[in-house]
Amino acid sequence: MKQLDGVIAVIGLGYVGLPLAVEFAKSRKVIGFDINALRIAELQAGKDSTLEVSGEELQAASHATYTTDLALLKQCQVFIVTVPTPVDTANRPDMTPLIKASETVGKVLSQGTVVIYESTVYPGATEEVCVPVLEKFSGLKLNQDFFCGYSPERINPGDKVNTLTKIKKITSGSTPEVADAVDALYRSIITAGTHKASSLKVAEAAKVIENTQRDLNIALINELSVIFARLGIDTLDVLEAAGSKWNFLPFRPGLVGGHCIGVDPYYLTHKAEEVGYHPQVILAGRRINDNMARYVARNTIKLMLQNGMDVPRCRVGVLGLTFKENCPDIRNSKVVDMVREFEGWGVEVVVADAWANAEEVQHEYGLKLAVVDAAHSVDALVVAVGHNEYRHAQPSALRTLCRGDKPVLADVKSLYDRHAAAAAGFTVFRL
Repeated sequence: MKQLDGVIAVIGLGYVGLPLAVEFAKSRKVIGFDINALRIAELQAGKDSTLEVSGEELQAASHATYTTDLALLKQCQVFIVTVPTPVDTANRPDMTPLIKASETVGKVLSQGTVVIYESTVYPGATEEVCVPVLEKFSGLKLNQDFFCGYSPERINPGDKVNTLTKIKKITSGSTPEVADAVDALYRSIITAGTHKASSLKVAEAAKVIENTQRDLNIALINELSVIFARLGIDTLDVLEAAGSKWNFLPFRPGLVGGHCIGVDPYYLTHKAEEVGYHPQVILAGRRINDNMARYVARNTIKLMLQNGMDVPRCRVGVLGLTFKENCPDIRNSKVVDMVREFEGWGVEVVVADAWANAEEVQHEYGLKLAVVDAAHSVDALVVAVGHNEYRHAQPSALRTLCRGDKPVLADVKSLYDRHAAAAAGFTVFRL
């Protein structure tokens, strides 16, 4: 197949699509397409609310056009689809964004074009779900009139070190020739290099197990933290001791949310059940991680009761709502599960976050961000996310945010010296 040197369309300009569009647009023409008109308007104004791309980087991408106009896509040779692949309330794959994006692309496909998917899916989804939609809306046939590739995203939101070009990229294609062309396309921008997989399915499977493996490792440490709590020993003390061995993996307990680790395993287990296998280890890990937010809330409540508090008349402050530190991404935030658990006990919950967008939080979760300070003091404080603003706080400063003689500090991320926190007057819980 000839080199892919034509116009590139990037479909979906979120945490994954925008950095990709910007990088390609430094040297070649790119059409960035999104159905969100407000998102397009902000990008046209040189701003990125996800904070993944700076204003200077947007300006450097001089060959980029951002649009909601489908007609502009007809000039493109390559379509890269980077839309979300979430799960529904029953933890089943929700392919709606992917199907809708495929319909959009199908309407503008022409002879010889290549459609590359970056969205995380289960093995076989590109050929079983996306290709039929492309064929239906274009009237064209795969590997005869158009071609497909799969190159899973490896974006780490908020990470300013391991950025797009510095992370090795998996590539694949629907024919050997297309695989070579797709690989060459990404090699033109990925300085870390590429790994060409033997098929679309292999590339899809590789992506989904990356996050499944991490999910299971964290689930193990989370379960250990539950055991250690009952044994009366500190999890971090144990992990630091075990970490003195050269091959001990340095995982830490915590809340597993976000658009990847907390979601992707369900895509794999869904496909496994389709082919007649009921996963056991993967789903066990998911159950553990999905319940950790409630576990934190209940242990906080337990300590509040032990300290003589009238829980339904108490106020709990929660610092941090995003799914990870130093990042505004609130997708699939498990802190919300914690808030709901507190509310179920009749507690007044005050949520603050230095990074989250208040309007987005209100829209997605019906929660109003507020302020936790000495003038709006609380009976218990949960530091749920390791934003720099919270990580660098001193326990004595946190104590000024609390009222009463025996406030509880739930240090979810083990950010503080527990002895210093106790000396400041806190009853401390941490994973």
